[in-house]
Amino acid sequence: MSRKEVPRAGLVTAALAGRISNREGATALHLTPRQFQRLKQRVRVGGALALRHQSRGQPSPRRLPAALALQIQTLLQDRYAGFNDTHLTEKLREVHGLAVSRESVRRLRRALGLPAVHRRRPAQHRQRRPREAAAGQLVQLDGSPFDWLEDRGPAMTLLGAIDDATSAVIALHFRPTEDLHGYATLLHQIFTTVGRPVALYGDGVNILVRTDRHWTLEEQLAGVQAPTHLGRVLQDLGIGYVQARSPQGKGRIERLWNTLQDRLVSELRLRQIASRAAANAFLPEFLADFNPRFPRPAAAAPVWRRPPHDLDRLLSCRYHRRVARDNTVRLGPRVVQIPRGPAGRSDAGRRVEVRELLDGRVLVFAAAGLLAETAAPADFTLVPRQAPHRDRRARPPRPSLSPMRTALAELQAALRPPADARAPPRCTPSLACRFSGRHTAGAPCPGMTFSRCSTHDIFIDQRQLR
Repeated sequence: MSRKEVPRAGLVTAALAGRISNREGATALHLTPRQFQRLKQRVRVGGALALRHQSRGQPSPRRLPAALALQIQTLLQDRYAGFNDTHLTEKLREVHGLAVSRESVRRLRRALGLPAVHRRRPAQHRQRRPREAAAGQLVQLDGSPFDWLEDRGPAMTLLGAIDDATSAVIALHFRPTEDLHGYATLLHQIFTTVGRPVALYGDGVNILVRTDRHWTLEEQLAGVQAPTHLGRVLQDLGIGYVQARSPQGKGRIERLWNTLQDRLVSELRLRQIASRAAANAFLPEFLADFNPRFPRPAAAAPVWRRPPHDLDRLLSCRYHRRVARDNTVRLGPRVVQIPRGPAGRSDAGRRVEVRELLDGRVLVFAAAGLLAETAAPADFTLVPRQAPHRDRRARPPRPSLSPMRTALAELQAALRPPADARAPPRCTPSLACRFSGRHTAGAPCPGMTFSRCSTHDIFIDQRQLR
């Protein structure tokens, strides 16, 4: 029974026993006396269960016909497999003329045991993050692919960086796509314009953070994955990186894209700019006019740090190579010739570090310093030749003698017979004994340890391990 029907049984039973009148029972149940009398008659005939609603357990008069439900389930499994509930409802109405609701389609899908195409999740709670107090504490960076030149030029991606404390746009740069060369150029603009920030805040693009689940043996031992090329640059410069878990997390730069896709596109159209080079040349003029229009003072003094003097060498992709016999080092299609060392010394077989800089130069370093340098090509784009974690695979070290001695000692102790059955066995003289002439027939060889097995003797010359 329902919560509405439960109190009816007690009141009707009391009225049948004469303890209350029909009017009192009808007033308690918010019924008329005639309706209460009908309930009494139903209880006399069928008992308390007769008070339940008469339509309970009966099929709904508005249910889908069995043939129509079977037709929809057949289409759901065959022709429209993989369609979501709303899309399938539209197809059934537009193509097949079946006017059914989305909830009916959902109920038929669940009856077949098919999961939903898109899982519906409740809205997650988000908390507003206050701005940083000082300029340079946090810089947000991101890329926005958009038709910046409209129909006058190619589609491009605008890479940008904005200060979290002041909302000042620090750097902008156009690239064909969101790539390593573009982010390296953007970082170079930030470092040379305002300095080094304390931390960067961006999304999980694989140019800045590792997105693969592969761990080398060295990474498993260290407990952390090796960074990307730009991640290693940020580590050397002492800059942290905070990965945003949602677009709302970096909403400051996301709102900047809405503004630039209006104002910057209009300025580019006004000047009839139709190439990426011309658009990049216009960006400094645009920033000089844009930032003063939206000033926001910081709460504390700026904390920008001075970039190092060797910034061009740090802002690079690094690889480890071995010098070939002709004193050359190969990096993709590029070959670097190492000059002759002091007194005609050759560097063949030497392990060196090769750095490919943002401007296209290639530098070869060793422990003593710079060995060689090549000029930059005409049209250069910095691309990763190899992942950093693959470059760190070291050769396994040669086994030392100490573990071998330990293993041999354990083997000797396991195969050694009891003290009463131990006897010096006969042996064949070793090479050392033969050359020295000190071996006596039937006697053990000096300097050797013997162990007896069930099938044969094991002779271990310990002098070979020293």
